Amino acid sequence: MTSSKLFENKLNRLIFALVAGLTVGFSLPPWGWWPLSIFGCALFFQITKVARNANEQFLIGFVFGFAWLALGMSWMWFLTAPGYFVVAFLFAGFHGTAELISSRFNSPMFARPIAHTLAEVLRFSFPFGGVPLATLPIAIAPTRLADISSIGGPILATWFVLQSAALMVGYFNRRQSRKPVAIILLLLVILQIFGQIVNPVHSTKETLRIAIVQGGGPQGVLAINASARDAFDRHLKVTKTLQSQDNLDVVLWPENVIDVEDFASSLEYFEITNESKRLNAQFVVGVTEDADTNRFTNAQIVVQPNGDITSRYDKVRRVPFGEYVPPGLRSFLESIGAPVNQIPSDAVAGQEPAMLTLKQTDVAVVISWEAFFAGRANSGVESGGSILLNPTNGSSYTGTILQSQQLATNSLRARETGRWTLQAATTGFSAVITPQGKITQRVGVGEAKVIVADIPLTTGRTIYSHLGDGVIIILLMTSLIFCRPVRRTKNQNDL
Repeated sequence: MTSSKLFENKLNRLIFALVAGLTVGFSLPPWGWWPLSIFGCALFFQITKVARNANEQFLIGFVFGFAWLALGMSWMWFLTAPGYFVVAFLFAGFHGTAELISSRFNSPMFARPIAHTLAEVLRFSFPFGGVPLATLPIAIAPTRLADISSIGGPILATWFVLQSAALMVGYFNRRQSRKPVAIILLLLVILQIFGQIVNPVHSTKETLRIAIVQGGGPQGVLAINASARDAFDRHLKVTKTLQSQDNLDVVLWPENVIDVEDFASSLEYFEITNESKRLNAQFVVGVTEDADTNRFTNAQIVVQPNGDITSRYDKVRRVPFGEYVPPGLRSFLESIGAPVNQIPSDAVAGQEPAMLTLKQTDVAVVISWEAFFAGRANSGVESGGSILLNPTNGSSYTGTILQSQQLATNSLRARETGRWTLQAATTGFSAVITPQGKITQRVGVGEAKVIVADIPLTTGRTIYSHLGDGVIIILLMTSLIFCRPVRRTKNQNDL
């Protein structure tokens, strides 16, 4: 590629930065045109070559990031329009800063992908624990390219997409030798093949027969506007279609379908016990209970056919401004008229590893939002989980942007952990995903339906499960340092 007359005007450069960001946005589910993730980033890198000064470098990176993330996270608009703009502007600023920093290094073909990957690393963890949504790995999740996540998780997959885009720009830039580009491209291919071949995870030859129950119902319904019993009744009705002849081991219900003061003394507990006894199967149910006057718990609980409650996992990663208001902000937000009355109480954060104990085996579990954090799933696998469960409640969200991104995310979690992954949603999508990230069964949004599947148990841990994110982050930062500060030359921005 060479800079064209289209990029000679500053306004044109900003317009094309906007187009590049929207291109990346449309690579994400539910649109899912995944090649656009690479082409959009390549267009962005081409524009950055001709930025005139530091202010413009920041602005181009900002516009690119804003267009990408504003489209990819547009579901937030229906929950909180002010929060949507704050998040989009904040994270766009990360990419503006990344572009400003990367321009200060030699070898921009490598410095830019690293800097923007580190901007995403920051977004994955800050503020309030991070918002790892609308990410590049989610875009490539339906493809074999995402297999690289079994080596380096979402961070390495992010760099892979960005580096591929930079190599594309460099390859078509005739002012530079193509030899180093070809070498790096070959290394990327080798790394990708290595991720597919080297797999220390294997089946135990045992299976669990699991029923995933989706009750269906409307979307865009906030908990404060719904009856606590409605979701329970819908899921109970679907569960009653199961028969003892199904020979089930486990029945999985989604997140917080049961909303009571105290589960063990509730009518819902006795109804669940009766169904568990009828089917002679363990029930893994999502329960919201009162902790005290202004707090509640969000847990997944195992109920045995004899009524015993034998295992419990409390959600650790809570949704900021969804399940809790960060400390010190509630009174401030109330003073400026923010609708914090929609979050009248705060969830209590759990402390345990992400795991539940069943009669046959231990299973990893991440509740709803936690699926977007690779470390939570890995916590359960480190503790011995042989499959991965993701009970979730997406009924608060309008449309399918978040739901389809969560499904793609669980495809990544399956690869990263080497585990069969089950997503159980109240209104969709419920699904079964293989350790290779393939979705084998799925229930559509709004459907009331059950999935019954024999799920193989697996053991062993992937390379990523052992490495985690820290090693990849250190390697990226070290590599950026090796790019060396830039010398002021007229071609300093060439890729």
